Amino acid sequence: MDNLTELRKHIEQLREQINYHNMRYYSLDSPEISDSEYDALMVELIRLETEHPELVSPDSPTQRVGVAPVDAFGTITHDIPMLSLGNVFDDAELHAWHKRVSGLLGTSDYTFVCEHKMDGLAVSLVYEDGQFVRGATRGNGLQGEDITQNLRTIRSIPLSLHGNIPQKFEVRGEVYIPRAGFKKLNESRISEGQPLFANPRNAAAGSLRQLDPRITAQRPLNIYFYYGLGFTGIDVPSTHWDMLRYLKSLGFRVNPNNALVDTMNGVKAYYQLWLEKRETLDYDADGIVIKINQFSLQQQLGSVGREPRWAIAYKFPATQATTRLLDIGINVGRTGSLNPYAVLEPVMVGGVRVKSAALHNEEDIQRKDIRIGDTVIVQRAGEVIPEIVAPVTSKRTGKEKVFVMPKVCPVCGSEVLKLEGEAMVRCTGVACPAQALELLKHFVSRGAMDIRGLGESLSRSLFEAGLVRNVADLYFLTEEKLERIDGLAEKSIANLLSAIEKSKQQPLARILFAIGIRHVGEETAEVLASHFGSIDRLAAATAEELQEIPSIGPKIAQSIIFFFRQEDNKKVIDKLREANLKLSSDDNIATRELPLSGQEFVITGKLNSFPRHMAEARLRALGASTGSSVTKKTTSLVVGADPGSKLDKARSLGVTIIEEHELLKLLEKYEK
Repeated sequence: MDNLTELRKHIEQLREQINYHNMRYYSLDSPEISDSEYDALMVELIRLETEHPELVSPDSPTQRVGVAPVDAFGTITHDIPMLSLGNVFDDAELHAWHKRVSGLLGTSDYTFVCEHKMDGLAVSLVYEDGQFVRGATRGNGLQGEDITQNLRTIRSIPLSLHGNIPQKFEVRGEVYIPRAGFKKLNESRISEGQPLFANPRNAAAGSLRQLDPRITAQRPLNIYFYYGLGFTGIDVPSTHWDMLRYLKSLGFRVNPNNALVDTMNGVKAYYQLWLEKRETLDYDADGIVIKINQFSLQQQLGSVGREPRWAIAYKFPATQATTRLLDIGINVGRTGSLNPYAVLEPVMVGGVRVKSAALHNEEDIQRKDIRIGDTVIVQRAGEVIPEIVAPVTSKRTGKEKVFVMPKVCPVCGSEVLKLEGEAMVRCTGVACPAQALELLKHFVSRGAMDIRGLGESLSRSLFEAGLVRNVADLYFLTEEKLERIDGLAEKSIANLLSAIEKSKQQPLARILFAIGIRHVGEETAEVLASHFGSIDRLAAATAEELQEIPSIGPKIAQSIIFFFRQEDNKKVIDKLREANLKLSSDDNIATRELPLSGQEFVITGKLNSFPRHMAEARLRALGASTGSSVTKKTTSLVVGADPGSKLDKARSLGVTIIEEHELLKLLEKYEK
């Protein structure tokens, strides 16, 4: 078989591919490849047909624009064909275009209009005597679908005009869905169990091609107009820039980001500006369009095949691509969250080689119906971590696997927990290496064990040296071990060991807060310490016993139970016990020697002298415990203004009731 036969076969395969993707993109609004991948196929076909013009056929995708309209809509023939734009992808190709058109014109003395190449759906609207009469899609460039009634639902399209109105003319624009509207649209589709739109362009196209205009009217469609032609009854502006200004005067929405520039340097500056700022736009733009401003020069240049010579699209680096999802891995975050991520077949996105992408959480994977083995659309916006937009379900083979979140932490083997109302699944292991540093920072903080001199930098050094693997290891550090840390002076070592030793006297409530039980903050830790009296009794409590405490709900109870049933957590607690920390209120000798030791105070109503939390702190400093509800263990109820039901309960239980002035006398008596 000769080379020409092989080449002919290759060209036919390219045409089949492009025609198929045209159908997916334009007719079905469900693309399987990214714009950049489509552009690469078209560029290759154009190159081969240019090198071998004898192989060009009338039905080649290079000889027409788009695809034929679907049968469900009527057909409108465009008075003037709606052409497509050629593309350039770097400055060298841009200069080659400029050199080519300047050669054809015999001059480079002209200006340019720069516009955003919006990623929407091109439409044509015809007005007669100032009234909108019909509208169509681009279709195959010669004929488009009649979508007049759907276009009438877009509020930014004027139905009647005012001012210097032509008898008849045509205006062209780009229908799009703003990013904010696109996000809400997909959220509503998720709630209705419908497949997601891959991008705003396909959402706009799908919205305009609804047979029922009432559906179109519900979609957040908008439009910018970019060209006027076929005028009768008025003098036509002589430049494209003046044409845009004229269209705006008639009431058409014209993009305010358009710019008139004098030189190619100005064109490149415009491109660079919006390459950097495109993520600030409320619509997708995949490049800029450069048009020669003077209409006389546009007419002189004309068009070749499917493209006008007087305009070109300078494409931004692609932000989307399609590739295969090889696997879904799990990272364990510093707070114990299990974060799924996509392992991808490497692909170039936005000029960067991407081999992994964010998946957010289990619910996100389920909503998008992403499966291991899927062909997926990957998006990278600016410097943001790449993410999977949606699967290409038409490419499924049946071998794809539904993702299931692991039941145990992949790092430490502890159980994982997903609390009601939370999206994240979390590891419950206090000794988990993936979150150990973050836990240590919390453990030593001022509101917890208050170990002074142990900051993040030193904590990290202790981990890297292998001296601390969990918080209990702190209490087994020695001077000899700490001497292995570079830059830690003898005095600093002595101060650190002293601070660690001092922290052993912290009460049970501080320890319960410090060990990092999810949803157990300082106040809850105080309540738990007061109610149970020891970490062992707390660890043995059932969900029912925990929820008997008014401030403990199902979420906190579940979190506590999961925490204490992990073997690694039990080992850390045993090690804290070995280090002689006060894991029981009864162990705290200092507390028993204080004047209010063994008494429990509850406060109800508003105090005038100081906030409630300050009063509770002063009571605890004198050895008392403080509760949030009146029980048989309550010894005194402090009553402020507007007391609640706690007062009645205290009376029924025979609890001593004292007023605010009596509390002040009590504090003054013992604080001297």
